Amino acid sequence: MPPMPRKRRSRRGSRVWAGLGVAALLCVLFAIGAVAGMVAAYARNLPDISRMADYQPASTTRIYARDGSLLASVYKENRVWVPISRIPVTVRDAFIANEDHNFYYHHGVDFGGILRATFADLTHQQLQGASTITQQLARRLFLTDQVSIARKVQEALLAIEIERYYTKDEILERYLNIIYLGAGAYGVDAAAHAYFGRSVDKLTLAQAAMLAGVVAAPSVYSPFSNPALATDRERHVLDRMVESGYITPAQAQAAYAAPLGLIAERPPGLQGYKYPYFTTYAIAQLDRLFGKSAVNEGGLQVFTTLDPRIQRIGQEAVSWGVEQAIAEGIGAHEAALVALRPSTGEIVAMIGGTGFSLRNQFNRAWQAHRQPGSSFKIYDYTAAIDSGIPASTTIDDSAVSYPMGDGTQWSPMDDDDSYMGAITLREALVMSRNIVAVKVAERVGLDRVIDYAHRMGVMSPLEANLSLALGSSGITVLDQASGYSTLANQGLHVDPTPFRLVKDSLGSIVLDDRFPQANDVVSAGTAYIMTSIFEDVIKRGTGYPNAIIGRPAAGKTGTTSSFRDAWFVGYTPDLVAAVWLGNDDYTPMNESYGGNVPARIWARFMKAALAGTPPHDFPFPSDEVVKVSGCGSGSEYYLKGTESSCGGYGAGYDASGASTNAYVGPAMPQPTMPSEAATPPAELPTLAPSPSESPTLPPSPTPVP
Repeated sequence: MPPMPRKRRSRRGSRVWAGLGVAALLCVLFAIGAVAGMVAAYARNLPDISRMADYQPASTTRIYARDGSLLASVYKENRVWVPISRIPVTVRDAFIANEDHNFYYHHGVDFGGILRATFADLTHQQLQGASTITQQLARRLFLTDQVSIARKVQEALLAIEIERYYTKDEILERYLNIIYLGAGAYGVDAAAHAYFGRSVDKLTLAQAAMLAGVVAAPSVYSPFSNPALATDRERHVLDRMVESGYITPAQAQAAYAAPLGLIAERPPGLQGYKYPYFTTYAIAQLDRLFGKSAVNEGGLQVFTTLDPRIQRIGQEAVSWGVEQAIAEGIGAHEAALVALRPSTGEIVAMIGGTGFSLRNQFNRAWQAHRQPGSSFKIYDYTAAIDSGIPASTTIDDSAVSYPMGDGTQWSPMDDDDSYMGAITLREALVMSRNIVAVKVAERVGLDRVIDYAHRMGVMSPLEANLSLALGSSGITVLDQASGYSTLANQGLHVDPTPFRLVKDSLGSIVLDDRFPQANDVVSAGTAYIMTSIFEDVIKRGTGYPNAIIGRPAAGKTGTTSSFRDAWFVGYTPDLVAAVWLGNDDYTPMNESYGGNVPARIWARFMKAALAGTPPHDFPFPSDEVVKVSGCGSGSEYYLKGTESSCGGYGAGYDASGASTNAYVGPAMPQPTMPSEAATPPAELPTLAPSPSESPTLPPSPTPVP
């Protein structure tokens, strides 16, 4: 057969190639159509990115002591949101250089970066991240970490959409505030506190590089768990910053050689709190005031009243006192102390026991309700003096019996089982005579005694029976510190508070206790007369000599039946402190009086706490009080208008000691003996740890004094 003409073969080849081209084009168009259809399908199901503008992640509540040191961080996620203006350029550059060096030039997806990452993967070079910062933000806000083509397509589409509606700074701000950086920290500020004990605006170049290196794999690159790997990552970030033109090689070398200043990793749980007895109390009050959600997620800034120096002194005194009680065979294993400023109600120290642990978080300073014994007599006698009954009034310290509800008789007694006969109110209180206290409460009226106790600061419920005069109702150490502070503050009561200032996450003030309201609940004259009696308790009464502190001071002992509780509560014009000693299971101690170990704890604490405060006398209210001399036993203070003759009965009283003008209240309930029953203390819930020891106070438009 003759060969086919060349021209004809050429035309046939052209048709084949044309067919192949058309087929290829159709395949390409089909692929483009398929991809476009897939993209369109994914685009229809994309989350609404407008939600990003309203996104408010859970933020960390930070609690500070009076000196600015961090007491605790409370959080669902440990995060403090900071605006981009507060994040240093160095920190921004470190993350951009390491995570997305073309951040300011792409529109959400860096196709060049994808090709480079693919090539590096195929050639087994060091892996490079293909996701931009915007893609990472899209994934964290709207998607999951599932590895799939569908998720990657959605991530890219979301990133492009985000870039259309938000500026680069808005995107970077959100990214730097939501990323997880290990050590329980979300966002650069929480991480700066967790690793370096400082806020993000105080970070050095080396510290910024370390944080940027951690983000790729926080559990692997944490400087706490893998310091060598973390250092390698720091070097890597510094090199990337040099390559991107953010720093010079010399700056990189200097940063690499500089010390990082890592703090010790905080232990988990409540152990991570500083001064946990006070701090857990403050958190409980925050929960009560604002709710758990606001505390755990709202990013509050809480400036407390705690004075760390005084808190440490209090803890040392409590631990010392319990050691002494054990060494001396007294058999007490726990104690508690609360100290506050009487003029402001500020709780400057709260020690709830000898040791706070995950096993035992019970805070005896405010959670334990213990019988106060004779330290409760402050309310009996304050009610009497304020009602116009002079301290010189004579009451018969003699046997007395009261009918009980079950048909028996209750006969109050003193620990020495003796009677002193006719005795003034002053001497009865100085020597802590029980029978006289009961007779005073009976004549003044139990309702009035309870009313004075509550007005002066006792928050615990009180049972209206005559044994209340001897402290039969359980109250807290905080109650007693608050009640005695009313006398120290010349009759003005200020509710105790652990707070000075609380701000929300935006810096707006939501609670301001710096200027507390004082309530006039007892006359200044009554407060002074009571104080003068309590000064005698220390100088020559049941508080002598253990409560002597070398400056004007007043106080009262308290001891309960069977020695289950021992107290000393005392004050100066500047500071009030209440001390309790006993056992959690109500086991009796061995003859433990309030004038012994509790008074010694109190004196040890007060001497150290007031070491830098000049001593001064209690103010004398000359417009309300008059001093009368020459009445047998010496002189006495009287409210003006109640001055008496030397007969000693006092205005409104007859020779038998019965009142002719005393308060007449409702019929008195029958007295009952103090209850011996006890409820075991419950433990507090475990809370989150604090990531830092001593950061700089957050900036605020309102200065904190």
